Amino acid sequence: MARPRRQEERRANLVEATLAAVSERGLREISLTDVAASAGLTRGAILYYYDDLDELLVEAHRAGVERFCDHRDAEVAAAGDARQQLAVAIRHGLPSGPDDALLRLLYEFDVLAGTSELHDRLVETMYDRQLGTYAGILARGVASGEFAPELDEHTLAMTLVALEDAYGLHIVAGNSRITVAEADRAMRAAAAALGAAPA
Repeated sequence: MARPRRQEERRANLVEATLAAVSERGLREISLTDVAASAGLTRGAILYYYDDLDELLVEAHRAGVERFCDHRDAEVAAAGDARQQLAVAIRHGLPSGPDDALLRLLYEFDVLAGTSELHDRLVETMYDRQLGTYAGILARGVASGEFAPELDEHTLAMTLVALEDAYGLHIVAGNSRITVAEADRAMRAAAAALGAAPA
């Protein structure tokens, strides 16, 4: 019983080390040696848990999907009406702040889209989940009469994802002119102007 728990902890620690290494060197330059140095381990110790760097990056990306998709969808489902759900989705889709290493990694994957099938697949998976979250909320809001969007639901969902990604990128890039609170307010205002006012 203890061994599987230790292995899960070690895998979680390796994901954290990967995030730290990506923050320091960037996804384009990162190597398994960098992750090993960040984790205080040898390359061989990492290869005990993961076959190669790509497998470790997929695991780190999965952690991002869990946080920004699975956890967010659970928070949305626990909210009340569609207006409250939209407010929750916006808030939980933005980074925690400029030092949000997990979201920085997800943006790094976006930058490398088109360079490999792996990056393309991971970026598209994340986008589809983001789009599905907003599209589901908008559909519920239209059905309940809470929303009367100026755009069709799919286009408005795409627009919200684009705003989420754009503001999030500015935040993790360290743009001091855009805070998390300002991005949240701006996304709410944009949604309201298009006929889908959050709570």
